[in-house]
Amino acid sequence: MTRPLRVAIVGAGPAGIYAGNILNRQVTEAGGEVAIDLFESLPAPYGLIRYGVAPDHPRIKGIVNSLHEMLDAGTIRLIGNVEVGRDITVDELRERYDAVVFATGALRDAPLDIPGIDLPGSYGAADVVAWYDGHPDVAREWPLEAEQIAVIGNGNVALDVARVLAKHPKDLLSTDVPANVVAGLEASPVTDVHVFGRRGPTHVKFTPIELRELGEVPDVDVIVYDDDFERAAGDPHADQLLASNNQVKVMTRTLNGWRKPADWVPTASRRLHLHFLHAPVEVLGVDRVEGVRFERTRPVGDGSVVGTGEFVDVPVQAVYRAVGYASSPLPGVPFDERRAVIPNDGGRVTDAAGQPIPGVYATGWIKRGPVGLIGHTKGDALETITNLLADAAAGALPEPTVSAGPDGDEVFELLEGRGIRFTTWAGWLELDAHERGLGEAWEPTDAAHADIVRERVKVVPRDEQVEISRAGALVGS
Repeated sequence: MTRPLRVAIVGAGPAGIYAGNILNRQVTEAGGEVAIDLFESLPAPYGLIRYGVAPDHPRIKGIVNSLHEMLDAGTIRLIGNVEVGRDITVDELRERYDAVVFATGALRDAPLDIPGIDLPGSYGAADVVAWYDGHPDVAREWPLEAEQIAVIGNGNVALDVARVLAKHPKDLLSTDVPANVVAGLEASPVTDVHVFGRRGPTHVKFTPIELRELGEVPDVDVIVYDDDFERAAGDPHADQLLASNNQVKVMTRTLNGWRKPADWVPTASRRLHLHFLHAPVEVLGVDRVEGVRFERTRPVGDGSVVGTGEFVDVPVQAVYRAVGYASSPLPGVPFDERRAVIPNDGGRVTDAAGQPIPGVYATGWIKRGPVGLIGHTKGDALETITNLLADAAAGALPEPTVSAGPDGDEVFELLEGRGIRFTTWAGWLELDAHERGLGEAWEPTDAAHADIVRERVKVVPRDEQVEISRAGALVGS
């Protein structure tokens, strides 16, 4: 191929950025040329890292710094505020690029099919996470009216939601949490947040860091229940995990450290309860959530649990389900509704007959489902890009039918002609600087906040993000 290989990547979260970085590195190391356009539906990059992780996770900054370096190198061109399937179609991308890689992630909540789950006061964790992370497409206000809250799930998202809802908002001010979220949390009457899992304490899906953080939240007592540990005792599968897995050992030690003597009395103004061996069977209430009914479970020795026929009702006024994420279909792309992924073979997107569609690929959670951490995302991207380049070497990629133009600017002309106010990397640098400036300008309202330093304050409204991005940057740069 005498001209540069042209590739469009859809989704500027970690999966898309890693794919672009690996693609550029492999092509240039082989002495070739590649032009990569990274399309993102939001005005800003980083996807789930910016809009799906609790703001009080400082280690996420390291991931953002790494992603920033990859985009700042100038080898990947960011095109933000563009919805593929609406502002530009998949067919139009395929006309302009040798290959299209979908890295759109998993942004909606997996369902929890129990009676009452749709009552007012019942929410998906993904929605409240988007709210407290300042996602531009969710409402500015969140109905925080409950004193007792149930969070259903035993993964890190469940812990994040529970921790943020239980935390005093002043303890979030050192993060980039938006002003409207601080105001909402300050008005919350919450006293107790309960986290429920179907399996025992040895089988939680938390990671040690997230679990340990619970015990470090000021003025929030963490409460576990001896009965849950006693019911889980004697499980051979749990014993095997405990003997072979260091993470399980650390988390078990942490959980056991929170067990208290019978005469212990909570002293904090808020409490965060961890319950195990509770399977939700019904959300209770008439006009809104009034409680949750659980069936107590017991381990059966192979890592699974069965119901005991014993039921317990827990009074709460709000329920958050954190039982996993699911991907959404894109217009013009095959989608497996049952697995909620784009069907693929090693990242090569396949049609209804299971045959690869030339020039169409997937990576990240849209490829394999919402499991795994950043390391898995890198491995996914490597597999997909390796197969893409093998197809390019074999001449299996369809030739673009629309010229990119002398500077690769034909796609910008197309978007501008449609009135799409797209953003660029230069625009993100302007928005990034603006948010950091808001953090520097923040002033405490009372002496209790005097020692708080804010690195940034996140801008929430989409139009405001776009205006800031486009005002200070040359569009198309």
